[in-house]
Amino acid sequence: MSVFDQMLSRYEIRTDDDRINAQHEVMQQITLAGLYRGGFFNNAAFYGGTCLHLFYGLQRFSGDMEFSLLQTDIDFKLENYFESIINEFKSLGRDVVISKKEKKNLTNIESAFLKDDSAIYNVQFRTERNIKIKIEVDVSPPSGFSTEHKFLLLPFSFMVRCYTLPDLYAGKMHALLFRNWNDRVKGRDWYDFEWYVRNNAPLNLQHLSQRTKQFGSLLGGELTQSIFIQLLRDKISKTNMEMVKADVKPFIKNSEELEIWSTAYFTHLAELIQFSKPSA
Repeated sequence: MSVFDQMLSRYEIRTDDDRINAQHEVMQQITLAGLYRGGFFNNAAFYGGTCLHLFYGLQRFSGDMEFSLLQTDIDFKLENYFESIINEFKSLGRDVVISKKEKKNLTNIESAFLKDDSAIYNVQFRTERNIKIKIEVDVSPPSGFSTEHKFLLLPFSFMVRCYTLPDLYAGKMHALLFRNWNDRVKGRDWYDFEWYVRNNAPLNLQHLSQRTKQFGSLLGGELTQSIFIQLLRDKISKTNMEMVKADVKPFIKNSEELEIWSTAYFTHLAELIQFSKPSA
């Protein structure tokens, strides 16, 4: 049995979704290990739902990995770290192919969420091209975020630089409020929002404001706490919660926890949001 298969054996796999989610997570851990060996985290930090799942206890899977440079560098190339990632997989008995996804024709969905100055890559097995993870690197990040180091024990013990919870929260709320999916929804955004409230995590409104400015999400004015809450209430009232629940079910183990989800429930969660104290 390869080391990859040994890592995979730690997961309880009952369904096809369980198997795919477990494979994605093992690939993510190995990718982080390769990036660590290559010195990537001297210049960048991990954020997004996968970061929240692997290091902060969020109970849902995600196939995407999102990273942010610590400082703007439009000449940054993840290709410089490909060898470290590929060698890490090879040392565990698997061969992978890494390719850059060209954003030549952005759809409305992509252009509303992905910045022109982000770079996207796919990591996939050489023999199983349908099993892949997506990596996105923001080479011109918004300001006002903090980072901390978190341990990962497999495939060996190492540390990953991550966004702190208040700044992860800010990124999630920006996606929830301003990601334009037309008639589609992303239930994972709502699942994460519930998690933040349930865990009494503070939201960094300053970093959220920087994100709205950089993306042009608001037409003028500052994002105050009252404006944010009103935007969130409006978003909740216009969202089809049945579609939200259907979207997130494949990524969680216990779908019964979604039974309480409704417009009224999320409106109540909005009232429970905690905010971090503004920095001096």
